[in-house]
Amino acid sequence: QVQLVESGGGLVRSGGSLRLSCAASGSSSSIYSLNWYRQAPGKERELVAGVTKSGTTSYGDSVKDRFSISRDNAKNTVTLQMNRLTPDDTAVYYCNAVELVVGFPGPEYWGQGTQVTVSS
Repeated sequence: QVQLVESGGGLVRSGGSLRLSCAASGSSSSIYSLNWYRQAPGKERELVAGVTKSGTTSYGDSVKDRFSISRDNAKNTVTLQMNRLTPDDTAVYYCNAVELVVGFPGPEYWGQGTQVTVSS
């Protein structure tokens, strides 16, 4: 079992920045990838960014040039630096962890979510 706790959401003006953090505990040594998803009202949850244990990153098209994800394997944390925020970034942001089981992606876990609101 892996527990995830997010922090860092809030209200920011358009063009501003926020940093989200997620701390993993429990069976965190088995985590393969740590990811951030978001869900805006009336929309489906979408992948924002992800990072594997080896440091390979991936980003959603809408955030590629503005957000940066980083991971500290020693501390079992993942951070999402969000720059040049727009009202379209307003959503609940969720931390997600995927375990590796016998070499394949296995169970995944979710944090409780943190609200990010960008005012125009």
